[in-house]
Amino acid sequence: MIPAAGTGSRMAADRPKQYLQIGGHTLLEISAQTLLRVPGMASLTIALHPQDDRARGLPLLQDPRIRFTVGGEERADSVLAALLAITGTEDDWVLVHDAARPGLPLAAAQRLIERVLAAGRGGILALPLVDTIKRADREGLIEATLERDRLWRAQTPQMFRLGELTAALQQAAASGQGVTDEASAMELAGHPVQLVPGSPANLKVTLPEDLALAAWYLGAKEGVCE
Repeated sequence: MIPAAGTGSRMAADRPKQYLQIGGHTLLEISAQTLLRVPGMASLTIALHPQDDRARGLPLLQDPRIRFTVGGEERADSVLAALLAITGTEDDWVLVHDAARPGLPLAAAQRLIERVLAAGRGGILALPLVDTIKRADREGLIEATLERDRLWRAQTPQMFRLGELTAALQQAAASGQGVTDEASAMELAGHPVQLVPGSPANLKVTLPEDLALAAWYLGAKEGVCE
């Protein structure tokens, strides 16, 4: 599923960032098409803003496996709404992917699925940190240099069993604990989560300059989704 109910305010654009385009297609379309190309993908549920009237008419979102549902104010709310809309059993596996990560290589998605199925436990794509990491104080001065050996940058997709992820998100919401990704909810619920190496191309478009980098990774050519 893809949570796509956000407004993308940090992009300072005239539309939510999932509707920005690369190669003539929206980020949402490109991300959706990658997931739909994954062998065995049974369905794709997209959570939209209640007033969103764009997605249903997009050319690349006409696949019969795509379903739409209404999302919520926060990412976790949208993910939970989509999970509750999915028809399946508690033991089915679900992947949650950001609409703003159009550069996901199909090989990375397949690597995640293979590792998760082999281990029988959930996991996420991620990249180990290679930069020196500084912690700042309130005045913007360096407070400390952190050890990076065990630090990773979380990506998506994140893959978990439908029942366990639904329960974890519900528990987090009931306790008032904010979670910024699905792995956070699973960690809070006591589930082990494995890290699977992702790809630099799988960057998240958050700031205006990210769009150009994502376009570079994709080649920014016509037929990018073919």
